[in-house]
Amino acid sequence: MSTIHPAQITKVLPDSIAAEIGFEPGDAIVAINGTKPRDLIDYQFLCADEFLELEVLDTAGKTHHIEIEKDYDEDLGLEFATALFDALIQCNNRCPFCFIDQQPPGKRFSLYLKDDDYRLSFLYGSYLTLTNLSAREWERIEQMRLSPLFVSIHATEPEIRIRLLKNQRAGQILQQIKWFQDRRLQIHAQVVLCPGINDGQHLEQTLKDLASFHCGEVPAVASVAVVPVGLTRFRPQEDELIPVTREKAQEVISQVKTISQEFRQKFGSGFAWLADEWFLIAGEELPGEAEYEEYPQIDNGVGSIRLFIKQFTSIASELLPAKLNYPKKLTWVVGNAVEKAFQPIVQRLNVVAGLQVNMEALYSDYWGQNITVTGLITGHDLLFHLQGKDLGDGILLPKVMLKHGELVFLDDMSVAEVAQKLKTEIFPVAGIEELINTCISEVFVA
Repeated sequence: MSTIHPAQITKVLPDSIAAEIGFEPGDAIVAINGTKPRDLIDYQFLCADEFLELEVLDTAGKTHHIEIEKDYDEDLGLEFATALFDALIQCNNRCPFCFIDQQPPGKRFSLYLKDDDYRLSFLYGSYLTLTNLSAREWERIEQMRLSPLFVSIHATEPEIRIRLLKNQRAGQILQQIKWFQDRRLQIHAQVVLCPGINDGQHLEQTLKDLASFHCGEVPAVASVAVVPVGLTRFRPQEDELIPVTREKAQEVISQVKTISQEFRQKFGSGFAWLADEWFLIAGEELPGEAEYEEYPQIDNGVGSIRLFIKQFTSIASELLPAKLNYPKKLTWVVGNAVEKAFQPIVQRLNVVAGLQVNMEALYSDYWGQNITVTGLITGHDLLFHLQGKDLGDGILLPKVMLKHGELVFLDDMSVAEVAQKLKTEIFPVAGIEELINTCISEVFVA
């Protein structure tokens, strides 16, 4: 059993119970009502009570015992350095398409951690394989009703899944889904499609097997996303993988559309969706907005472009002025996968008199990809493509390119380092409002 560390506080929300008591960043919670929380799930569960007795370690290393009376489920107003207060459950699979194994050596340690942790799946929607769970963790999922979880399936035929995950336990996937079904718990599934391995009849078998669990009041499998394998120039040469071609993308789109139509007739839902990347690789139009239903696989890139454009159109009509008081020229950097889809956004921004936004849609020289999604653009790529160009008053940089909570790219270059080398300002933006406000603001805040 791994050691449970005190939960270190990084932020105390203003006007909260914790602020009133006098908690400060750097303090740490050791125990709640005598129990040491393993993770954020435990913390939230234990803090739901109306009466709490906290054991707290302050920044000087002194222990305090604090009693709190509050309303049931009322939040204390604390944020922590990490969601896990014990060890990360790491992955023991050796999937040839694993992105972590497709990186160059010598980067920051955290880039090489392979997580297969059900808690991060429950809290943040990250995908796990279910091959690394102990009996104790299965019991906890059941007892705490941790649902939905997000599961990488890839194939339901045991021999195909074992071949992909390089793990004999991978062949138990259908029995594991049945376990969820028997307990009225749910999963969202993903299939990373590798041409020549789990495509064609194997993909059809996988989707139909998963659909057999899409029944009852609480369907065990709520949705499926089919995602194209992503390969980089750093991957092991003996991995037996081949990239997705335009022709293969067109073939998969046709196949999944046909199967999805059958599901729509049977369930009243498409159930299985294609990630936006398939259409970008194939050079085909994205499906209409209605086809994405409630966007159940948005974090897997299913419908994210359509939703972004829809939200931009709505917010732009409220926020964009007719003209700026001072002229401004900006460069918006994105992956070349979305170049065509985002043209209407650039055109709408440039309707504002005095505002000029130029889109630079880049492929990744760093990863060795011809078609690249925005989140994989690195600092190296910005320097490779933009050095010596007129970037205007600065670069609009989607924060999806950066490590969560830090101004660092996937290749370990910092935003400040890239800005210095390009001799320009860089403005990291998250979401549409921040994008628009940075475009129209008279005072830049980097």
